[in-house]
Amino acid sequence: MDLETFYESNEARRESAEFEYGDDWTDAVGNHYELSWVEATGELYLMIEPDATITEDAFGDWYPSGPLSELTVVVIGQVDNHDHLESLLAGWDSAIEKTNSLTWLHQRFPVEKK
Repeated sequence: MDLETFYESNEARRESAEFEYGDDWTDAVGNHYELSWVEATGELYLMIEPDATITEDAFGDWYPSGPLSELTVVVIGQVDNHDHLESLLAGWDSAIEKTNSLTWLHQRFPVEKK
């Protein structure tokens, strides 16, 4: 789903604190992803924007330059406790540097086929 739909479908997401776990996760073909966790819902999600240009505002926040409809969000897990999430993601800052780093995430948060 796109980013705006993600937030519109549950307003708790929009108002919640979010924790970011890197914006340079890669897949097998070299696409880049950002990993974030929404405190209110416990959702761990990946976001990708094709050919994104990211800009920084005066407050140090980062924003995509393109339309939000081009940002794709995939929820990869549900973790209700921040401390538990931290334990599941221990070592992520080293794992993100490897080629196809999404495999590391998939080992911790396998996506069920529907």
